[in-house]
Amino acid sequence: MSADAAAVSAAVAEAHRREWAFTLAATVRVTRDLDLAEECVQDAYARALTSWREGIPDRPGAWLTTTARRRALDVMRRDALFRQAMPELVIDEVDSGPDPADGFPDDRLRLICTCCHPALNRDAQVALTLRLVCGLSTADVARAFLVGEATMAARITRAKKKIATARIPYRVPSADDLALRVESVLAVVYLIFSTGHTAPRGTELVRAELVERALDLSRMLRALLPGNADAAGLLALLLLTDARRETRLDATGSLALLRDQDRSAWDRTAIGEGIALVREALRARPAGRYALQAAIAAVHAAAPSWDETDWHEIVDLYDVLLQRWPSPVVALNRAVAVGFAYGPEQGLAALDALATEPHLAGYGYLAAARADFLRRLDRRGDARLAYSEALLLTENEIERRFLQQRLAELD
Repeated sequence: MSADAAAVSAAVAEAHRREWAFTLAATVRVTRDLDLAEECVQDAYARALTSWREGIPDRPGAWLTTTARRRALDVMRRDALFRQAMPELVIDEVDSGPDPADGFPDDRLRLICTCCHPALNRDAQVALTLRLVCGLSTADVARAFLVGEATMAARITRAKKKIATARIPYRVPSADDLALRVESVLAVVYLIFSTGHTAPRGTELVRAELVERALDLSRMLRALLPGNADAAGLLALLLLTDARRETRLDATGSLALLRDQDRSAWDRTAIGEGIALVREALRARPAGRYALQAAIAAVHAAAPSWDETDWHEIVDLYDVLLQRWPSPVVALNRAVAVGFAYGPEQGLAALDALATEPHLAGYGYLAAARADFLRRLDRRGDARLAYSEALLLTENEIERRFLQQRLAELD
């Protein structure tokens, strides 16, 4: 049965979101060439726009994969790219024991592990993951991280050349190396989510496209690594954090703090799924950083109101998290929780203890947290200075407007 153009376009768009990584990963296995595989997959999606007018296939991913791989074989036979491909991936045929990806119907884990290889720096890992695994255009990746398209294109090209030069194998790491590689993969997904959840700069608080891509990636990793507690913990953290998305701005488009958000509008389905995943992830010993962060988010999600939040439990969880994953930002978040659990004076003292931490020297949230505690202590002059410092260190326009409003209220 034929389909109209609108239905076909919608089906192709949905297939791009859900099947891109599957199709590209399977095609790379044929081409051993990232650029050629991308070209053939893009061609398959372009063909779908016309071919699917005769009827949308029951299995769009299988149709796209077959079309892309056939196109790749045709190009390789014609141009003899078996020998000339650049950048070329090494297909490691050395037997390194059971492949952790055995039993999965696709090669997405191989693709993700290649994009997040430790030989690549973090910027390159993020760029390749968004470009290859998520299927974002180079222009979209550039916009997400507020750099020029030419700059991002060069970054992606350098990363692909590094893969070729270093002869990075296109495979799932051995069992001994997989844990380290998964840690890097999860960190990349968390960075993508964090950048989307609160944009570092610009006029929008949330970049929904990045948040959705991070959630997709996290669900993919959860499916590919069902026994991995860190993958479960990361998905729990993302779900519980994003459940508040619709309430983070008020009716006027201004920033709404957690205490002022309408909890009845939080996504209870996501919260329920996240809490179940937290319980699963916390069974691992020792508990991982993402599971502990998700547990903190779960305390917030379960509290009926701001006043009924168990801040003492949150401080205890931050204490465990600091032991498990020492970080200046975790120490900052703990200090804020101390202020809500034990009063603004103790919170301010905990924040001031971090004043010499070099990693927080340019971190606007430290100054903003100090300003809030100083305001609550009615130390208006000191609060003005702290808010002014936070403004100098904040580039997101919505956050800047909030700080400016608080500063004006002091006057």
